[in-house]
This record gives sequence, C-alpha cells and structure tokens, in this order.
Amino acid sequence: MIDTFGLLCSATFIKSPFYNQRPDQAEISLLVIHCISLPEGQFATEHIKNLFTGCLDCSADPSFVDLQGLEVSAHCVIRRDGAIEQYVPFEQRAWHAGVSSFEGIAGCNDFSIGIELEGTDCSPYTELQYQALAEVTRQIQQQYPLITNKRIVGHSDIAPGRKTDPGSEFNWPYFFQLLA
Repeated sequence: MIDTFGLLCSATFIKSPFYNQRPDQAEISLLVIHCISLPEGQFATEHIKNLFTGCLDCSADPSFVDLQGLEVSAHCVIRRDGAIEQYVPFEQRAWHAGVSSFEGIAGCNDFSIGIELEGTDCSPYTELQYQALAEVTRQIQQQYPLITNKRIVGHSDIAPGRKTDPGSEFNWPYFFQLLA
C-alpha cells in the first residue's frame, strides 16, 4: 500500500537529499526500471544507499571516481533478496533518468517513477526481485492509473545510446506475466 505521503508501506524509507518538486502540470504517468550495483557486479553493499544519500566515499573503489559530486536518486531500490528501500516519495521528482525522453516529451524525471534493481545489465535478476517489482508495480499502477503496462520502460528506452539498463537479462515477458 502507498500512504498519503507517497511512501510504500512495505519499504524501508531512507531519505535522499536528491529530489525536488515535480512541475505543477506533470502527472505521474511513466515507470522506469533501472539497474545498479556499486562497484559493478558487487551486491549487498552499502554503496548504493551511500550514493543516493550523498555519503559515498568515492575513494572506496577506483570505479567510483566518476561519481564524485554526483547528485542522483531513485524512488526505490529492490535488493537481490527482494527487500525494498525507498529514497524519494513517489509524489516528488527523483533524479534518476537524466537526459531522457518518452513519446517526444523530454525530461522524464518530471512525470516518472524510477525503480532500481540491484544488478547489472548482463546478470540475471533474482526471483525475489521480480516478485517484489511486480508487487510494487501493481501498487503504483493502482495509485497512478496513467501508468499502464505500455508505460513501463527500461532506462535504455528513454535514453537510447546513453543507457543500457536494465539490460538483456531483464525478463520483460516474465515480469509482465507476473503483473497479469
């Protein structure tokens, strides 16, 4: 269930400073699925939480050098074990999509919800992640009916050539079967 503050009751809320108000005319109508792991391919670390809360020690791993000063967030992260962390209330604009467009409308952060799956573009996602994602998606669709199945996309769909997530290992047919 989603409460009146735009928070999932089943999630652990960890407040990110990287969000702001959506434009007044923006209706939430798109769900964007991403993937993230820090460092790449390592799971169950605190680095994602630290990145989304502005506390990442960029000297902790050589691959973090490009993350210095980055202000990024997502509405939710679904961990490998299916645990859900929420960083930004759904009613607010998380900074997850970057330069993006959908159906000719630029700036997808204005009208979308971003969900990160802990993973990589080329590693299979877990059954627990699919189950949690399907449950969260059903709740989001109930709260935001403009998000139809046709308006659920990958980051790669709204930022082609720039982003590849959630990657070739994300099983779209299976995910949509779980939503049915």
